[in-house]
Amino acid sequence: MGGCSFLLPTIFLIIFTFSGSVVQILGLGVGINYGQIANNLPSPSRVSVLLRSLNIRRVKLYDADPNVLLAFSNTQVEFIIGLGNEYLENMTDPIKAQNWVQQSLQPHIPQTRIACITVGNEVFKDNDTRLYSFLLPAMQTVYKTLVDLGLDKQVIVTSAHSLDILANSFPPSAGSFRPDLAEYIQPLLSFHAQVKSPFLINAYPYFAYKGSPNEVSLDYVLFQPNQGMIDPNTNLNYDNMLYAQVDAVYSAIKAMGHTDIEVRVSETGWPSNGDEDEAGATIENAGLYNGNLLKRIDQKQGTPAKPSVPIDIYVFALFNENLKPGPASERNYGLYYPDGRPVYNIGLQGYLPVPDQMASASKINVFPVFGLLIYVIAWLLLL
Repeated sequence: MGGCSFLLPTIFLIIFTFSGSVVQILGLGVGINYGQIANNLPSPSRVSVLLRSLNIRRVKLYDADPNVLLAFSNTQVEFIIGLGNEYLENMTDPIKAQNWVQQSLQPHIPQTRIACITVGNEVFKDNDTRLYSFLLPAMQTVYKTLVDLGLDKQVIVTSAHSLDILANSFPPSAGSFRPDLAEYIQPLLSFHAQVKSPFLINAYPYFAYKGSPNEVSLDYVLFQPNQGMIDPNTNLNYDNMLYAQVDAVYSAIKAMGHTDIEVRVSETGWPSNGDEDEAGATIENAGLYNGNLLKRIDQKQGTPAKPSVPIDIYVFALFNENLKPGPASERNYGLYYPDGRPVYNIGLQGYLPVPDQMASASKINVFPVFGLLIYVIAWLLLL
């Protein structure tokens, strides 16, 4: 009892800090992108506590960082891990693919739940046709490696794409892929259909608004009340751009002969700050976009064309990342500052332990998950 008394103020602080928000976020199916292009982020073990205090159970990484995967062992948090574009050529080699899987994935299973590997990220965004040609063979080789190792039933293989792959996105029913990409996307879709893996897109209505702030309705892109837009071919009403983008991808896939592939949103978000020429990059707009998005995820909404299929969404991103290149917006997509403070208030009052508290708590294996659990622990300590 005496050795644990230092935890009591912290424990009761946790109860009053976020117990009210538990009701709001408990059961949300939201995933989060955990980017690490920064030099001021908290340790993975502290991030593990933060995400579990928020009841966020799905995390997407851009690599297979062993420190992160180890920190989340035995937590029931589910991971997507990434193979960067720089690995694609190597992954077409069965021996190199097997080495990667055995070294980067296999040691963490089953302690850490790894459900998906994204092979490449936005490969078709640049004009590197050599990279285009590596994508599908790399995915096939990684998948065959998983089959050979008996892991294909628990780990799926896919890739993530920007919306630049579309030639047309409105109306959604007329969505189509770029003709110059057809020779690559057609066999890619056949692979997805064969192995039953989803087609991932990184969809950002913010970019559409930033590019044409006088033509694009801010309410429409922020999920705010608006008249919406009617698809003249289907008479379906769209009250937000994200759902229209998802349905445009479904239409593009259907135009290539597939109706059995699920579209998931592997990235979406809104920056809280930007350069002078980045229209709409404000804390207020970011809070509205992500706050309204979380409400819709909580309601398990589907799109107008797929109303019975709740959209699977990963929000970008957990933290602001101070070393990301490009315009200021790129460094300001986080829901949190690296010190654990929310960038804006959307009801996500999680708990990021300070390093000395983390070290002390680990000695007695106390990990705060949500208000009720902490209350029980505190009561037991008082006995």
